[in-house]
Amino acid sequence: MLDLNHGSGATYGAQRHATAVVEAVNAAIDAALLTRHRTEPPRRYVSTSGLGRPCLRQIQFDTLNVPKDEGRDFEPATLRIFEAGHRGEDVVADWIRAAGFDLRTHRSDGRQFGFSALDGRFRGHIDGCLVAGPVGIAYPALWENKALGAASWKDVVKRGVVLSKPVYAAQIALYQAYLELPHPALFTALNRDTWELHAELVPFDAALAQRMSDRAVTVVRANDHQELLPRAARERSSVVCRGGRAGDHWHPSCAWIDRCWRLAP
Repeated sequence: MLDLNHGSGATYGAQRHATAVVEAVNAAIDAALLTRHRTEPPRRYVSTSGLGRPCLRQIQFDTLNVPKDEGRDFEPATLRIFEAGHRGEDVVADWIRAAGFDLRTHRSDGRQFGFSALDGRFRGHIDGCLVAGPVGIAYPALWENKALGAASWKDVVKRGVVLSKPVYAAQIALYQAYLELPHPALFTALNRDTWELHAELVPFDAALAQRMSDRAVTVVRANDHQELLPRAARERSSVVCRGGRAGDHWHPSCAWIDRCWRLAP
């Protein structure tokens, strides 16, 4: 009988060598992710993706590509999560098409559908648009997808995206307004841990879209006049600055907290 394991290199008990390999491979991947992130061209416009955040100054810093505080840039673990989100979007799009929906995600030239306003200084790119399908919803409908961790996903399932993730709700409302897609949007959320899929319809909130559009104008005008916008918090210890849960919402820590609190209120 052949001993197919003999000489294969899969030696039991070689844990030390295996650990070294794991560390080396992950270190190489992390270095590549960081290099790719740092060489990406900076975004020089107000994006819909973060306009719903509570602090106008944070949005302004992000738009102006103000250097983040030392040690507060994205870590490899976060970049991996971003990558998983992008890949998850492609997977969900494939599932939706396989189910019989006519989902459009890119133009004929390969670019994403989106909009540009304020001379290109306010932009957004949608995940896709549903033109037809086997489910009785109003078409055409905006499609927006997010890949979430288990706890965050469960909260969206329990309370709905509008209450659970107001930043996403703002993004959806802006897309519906600027791309003239007033029918309820289909929002899908992929659980990164279990690959379960949540879906819900999000009615168009014109008032929310107007408030967010006004915020974009405020940021662009302040940048043009070199005016520093006010911060949302009165104290550095606020969860908006340091991160944490306030009420029903989780706030990530601000990447400019040190710089911000050295400046005027």
